[in-house]
Amino acid sequence: MTTLVTGASGLLGRAVAVELLRRGVSVRTFQRRPSGVDGAEGYTGSITDPAAVERALVGVDSVVHLAAKVSLAGDPSEFEAVNVGGTKLLLAAAARAGVRRFVFVSSPSVAHSGSSLSGEGAGPADPLRARGDYARTKAEAELLALAADAAGFSVVVVRPHLVWGPGDTQLVARIVDRSRSGRLPLLAHGTALIDTLYIDNAATGIAQALARAVDVHGRAYVLTNGEPRPVAELLGGICRAAGVPAPERSIPARLATTAGSLIEAVWRLRPGLDEPPMTRFLAEQLSTAHWFDQRRTRHDLDWHPSVSLDAGFASLAAWYASGAPAL
Repeated sequence: MTTLVTGASGLLGRAVAVELLRRGVSVRTFQRRPSGVDGAEGYTGSITDPAAVERALVGVDSVVHLAAKVSLAGDPSEFEAVNVGGTKLLLAAAARAGVRRFVFVSSPSVAHSGSSLSGEGAGPADPLRARGDYARTKAEAELLALAADAAGFSVVVVRPHLVWGPGDTQLVARIVDRSRSGRLPLLAHGTALIDTLYIDNAATGIAQALARAVDVHGRAYVLTNGEPRPVAELLGGICRAAGVPAPERSIPARLATTAGSLIEAVWRLRPGLDEPPMTRFLAEQLSTAHWFDQRRTRHDLDWHPSVSLDAGFASLAAWYASGAPAL
């Protein structure tokens, strides 16, 4: 088996490629810059470039698609081009190339309309109600992927939830940076119960989705550690691992949501260099419960997380203590 992993220069894509290699799979990576995954055949290019995509698919019989534009803000047309257009292009090219298994890596945000999700399964992707351009376009792409499922072309959707771990330049880095500068408040005292996913578990879960694709095709699965905890405890665990103060100041969720909407409006007119400090979507994520029933996921994929949250925090602390580069 030769598996194409798109987006392998990111934390999750790289971890998936490494896990597949560990399982004896021949791996080819495809992304805009070299992935640096030892043992994998590296291709570079844009997921929106038909010629580059077709070159990367020659001799491939399975795909794990992670490449996406991931951001809290940005030009809506870029989200549309990469997340929807790129997925549509890849699906069609993969079918023509004789690919038989296709894992689309999505997000639980495709089915989150702002209210609490407590013990839910993988509800249907809903582009009309999804919050923000990222969630909306991932929802559209997920529907395209599931619609392409057919005999001989097994499509499985996996939605990893809030992936984190050593080397994470997205979630962990921003939490640590904002805590260090005193810009990390809790919303509604951080009592909302949420679940996350440690990077090693995310990689094995996605690899299992690929292995089980023929048996579970046409379905969507949410992947989490299955250990929901209050937001304050999760943020505190990451901050303590990095040696920065855990957040203590709290602001009302309604105030943060209003501020997020205003900041989004300003960002559309004058984008900043980094992510906006708050958005409506982020405020909702930090103030509403979102944890998921994992029984179907674990049964169907024959998968269980091997690294607990507490073990993950310990690994993150060891990574920082080892003198890892500042994120």
